[in-house]
Amino acid sequence: MEMLTAIRNSALGLSIFAVITSGAIALTQVSTKAQIDINEREARAKALYEIVPKESIDNNLLEDTIAIDAPTLTASTQPIEVFRARRDGQVVTVIIPVTAPDGYTGNINMIVGINADESVAGVRVLAHKETPGLGDKVELKKSSWLHGFDGQRYEGDDDPSWAVKKDGGRFDQFTGATITPRAVVNATARAIHYFREHKTALLETRSDIHSETAGTE
Repeated sequence: MEMLTAIRNSALGLSIFAVITSGAIALTQVSTKAQIDINEREARAKALYEIVPKESIDNNLLEDTIAIDAPTLTASTQPIEVFRARRDGQVVTVIIPVTAPDGYTGNINMIVGINADESVAGVRVLAHKETPGLGDKVELKKSSWLHGFDGQRYEGDDDPSWAVKKDGGRFDQFTGATITPRAVVNATARAIHYFREHKTALLETRSDIHSETAGTE
């Protein structure tokens, strides 16, 4: 009898411990996710204005957006926001989110700024899990490598120079890390390709198309 009571008490104690632990984990995940979302929004806003300086445009880049369905850009079925920079009412640059799924250690979330003349305004990496000291040179605070995209033009599938130098292209790779820069180069090309395919809609001057779909792939 005493043994049964001991077993029952132990089981009850373990159950209570499991419930408390599960609750603590769930609470931590919820609170952490909220903070992560805030941090990502702040990082995105900072990166957007790094690509297109606030003083160079006459609209609010964060509010002038259109939603697009482009699963080939982010591997998501959810619409994504494209940001548009204007001067004198004309859209001069669009900034497109894109995910490189083939980073060395997973997805690399980026934004690619593309000017109306199809040149690259800038590329920024928002989140990644690349190897510290190697692949993390895609961060501007670690290296200036991303600036190599500024002003570049991609001539499409017939442009063999749009690749890292190890593959015969124009972009440097990192010492000991080729996979990461190759993934960023390829993802940037996909963003430019999308821009060309949907250029008319993306450069639409109307400001009341916030939630419309610019196009699909």
